[in-house]
Amino acid sequence: MNTKAPPSVTVRILEHEYQVQCNEGERDSLIAAAEYLNQRMNAIRKKGKALGMERIAVMTALNMAAELLENRRSGGGGTASSGKVRTLDTGLNDRLQQLQLRIDSALSDER
Repeated sequence: MNTKAPPSVTVRILEHEYQVQCNEGERDSLIAAAEYLNQRMNAIRKKGKALGMERIAVMTALNMAAELLENRRSGGGGTASSGKVRTLDTGLNDRLQQLQLRIDSALSDER
């Protein structure tokens, strides 16, 4: 049986490009997630003193995981650290988790 691999998308995070495979119809979500991750990682890099890529990634992941857990505890509502109201449904949370796993996998493949 000849199965074709899903198409890959190039995303840029902290001046590094990564090829990430995604299923049809998921490209826009993957790009949006990568842009969000890039913004969050850049914010941590700007706050820290010469942090390495791995440490920035771990700190970003911890912050995002804490926000996700807080969002789940509050039933999908709540405020982010920036003060903006966050309204994520369960499907979007699940999708973000899947994309985060793919990004983590791509980062580990680059090492």
